[in-house]
Amino acid sequence: MATNKVALITGGGSGIGRSAALHLQADGWNVAVVGRRKEELDKAVALAKAGGGKMLGIAGDVGKQADVKRVFGEVVKTFGRLDFLFNNAGMGLPAGPMEDIPLERWQAVVDVNLTGTFLCAQEAIRIFKAQKPQGGRIVNNGSISAHVPRPMSVAYTATKHAITGLTKCVALDGRPYNIACGQLDIGNADTAMGGRMKAGVPQANLEIKPEPVMDVEHCGSAIRYMASLPLDTNVFTMTIKATNMPFEGRG
Repeated sequence: MATNKVALITGGGSGIGRSAALHLQADGWNVAVVGRRKEELDKAVALAKAGGGKMLGIAGDVGKQADVKRVFGEVVKTFGRLDFLFNNAGMGLPAGPMEDIPLERWQAVVDVNLTGTFLCAQEAIRIFKAQKPQGGRIVNNGSISAHVPRPMSVAYTATKHAITGLTKCVALDGRPYNIACGQLDIGNADTAMGGRMKAGVPQANLEIKPEPVMDVEHCGSAIRYMASLPLDTNVFTMTIKATNMPFEGRG
């Protein structure tokens, strides 16, 4: 089943990232999962399917350039090339008025969600341009918040809107080098981060209501499809959501 293709997935120790990693690994991809918690990465690697590709856990903080360079260097050293990057690592803040957010907490979200995605894209692009055959694919996790905000979510929403601009720039600038870039916008996956929707979250009118969620495995399946395409074909944007979550009429 080996494809000899290599994927790197940030935020790969749990949730959406882990699901995506295991879908690719089962298809024969060699997969590096990256995150700050080594114990979670080890748990993800232990779930690898027999007969699939190799899995490697690498601890690192995507918001730190030295960590990013080390991680990508280790992937190339281990597997020889890189074919796919899923920029999935992200964080948010507890809901609250934007005027009360300390600068350091705002900066922490920007560092992971936006700067981390940029730094990983930079390293991937350098590898994609230099390797033979040239090229590769990047998918950025934009989230439903790349389209519309939840109440009191300015840091998360602002960074996810910025991801859309980054996706467009990478897609445009990557054309001459056989580099494809797309964005997966996810709404209410049943993970540690998204599962809180079941208990009730603020709506646009500030009422607290529970929202439907979907199985996270559908997110992994979506990444599997996007990654499977030849580089002359690109899913530029895909939105996957719990059918009945309040998105189309939010606000």
